[in-house]
Amino acid sequence: MSDDKMPWLLMAQACSLSGDVAAEGLALQRQLEIEPRNLPALILSGELKARAGDDRAANAFFQAALNQASSMPNVPTALHPMLDRARNFMDEVQDKFEQHLMDGIDQAGLQRDGRVGTAIDMLLGRKQLYLQQPSSFYFPGLPQRQFYERDEFDWIAEIEQCVPEMQAELREILADGQDFPPYVEATADRPSAANPLINDPSWGAFYFWRNGEIVPENASRCPVTMQALESAPMPRINSRSPIALWSLLKSNTHIQPHHGLLNTRLICHIPLIVPEDCALRVGNETRAWREGEALIFDDSFEHEAWNRSGQTRVILLFEIWRPEISLEERAALTTIFETINDYHGVPEDMG
Repeated sequence: MSDDKMPWLLMAQACSLSGDVAAEGLALQRQLEIEPRNLPALILSGELKARAGDDRAANAFFQAALNQASSMPNVPTALHPMLDRARNFMDEVQDKFEQHLMDGIDQAGLQRDGRVGTAIDMLLGRKQLYLQQPSSFYFPGLPQRQFYERDEFDWIAEIEQCVPEMQAELREILADGQDFPPYVEATADRPSAANPLINDPSWGAFYFWRNGEIVPENASRCPVTMQALESAPMPRINSRSPIALWSLLKSNTHIQPHHGLLNTRLICHIPLIVPEDCALRVGNETRAWREGEALIFDDSFEHEAWNRSGQTRVILLFEIWRPEISLEERAALTTIFETINDYHGVPEDMG
């Protein structure tokens, strides 16, 4: 009988029953040389490595077995308990590795926060890797940062000092009792966005700057807010920027995960009315708004926001240039965007 016709699996099982571990391993190895994705051979190889105490090798064989099983339309019923044992073993190995890693970090006195903490969480599968994925325009070579910190921008403090007066302007507008127009609105000459909040004032917008133009009737009622915005390095792009508004999120409203248009900007939130249980997730990090403290983030990452409270949340939202983009690059990008506008028109942010 030719070598590739030998019943290597049966031989491996016979060797296992007789306690001949070396021969069992050779038989399984030969079967996998002939048929690398043989599901029983992968599982039995994992079990053999597990009995030998080689957790990493066992894990590798079990993962390969599970991957193969997931691609098969019909996995033999007899293999189901073996696959369950493989999953349980991998969970136990993950727990053991996690404990080993945490013990080593604690013994070394390392802190589990900041970028180190995020790296550990991604290593352990607690957090997913997210990257910039703007829906309209990608500018290469920029750092993959989800959030920026307030103390990185010297102009932020000046805006934050105006928060009490901006809140007074907001309260006066809210006292009118009128809903803000929906942030996402359908237009007759475009397909409707696949957004459950389209035409819904639960996510409302009160614009000060829109598509590069001041909204006079709103700006005239809020002089402090308009003056505060002058401190920010907002892009000046015909028909596009600046953009600045109060973003209102009513009780029990969820802005679904989405990506912004560009990675050449950052979005700034100045929280003015912030009930409990409101938060913003950008990529794999979630932060709650704090009244009067700016949140700055890159909206080209997948992001979402929610208000699970019984009250309305309102923030001042505006965009700024990414600080890593040089003055020359800003000028070039301005020309590019304005040229695109001339041909395509301005892309709508559909949330």
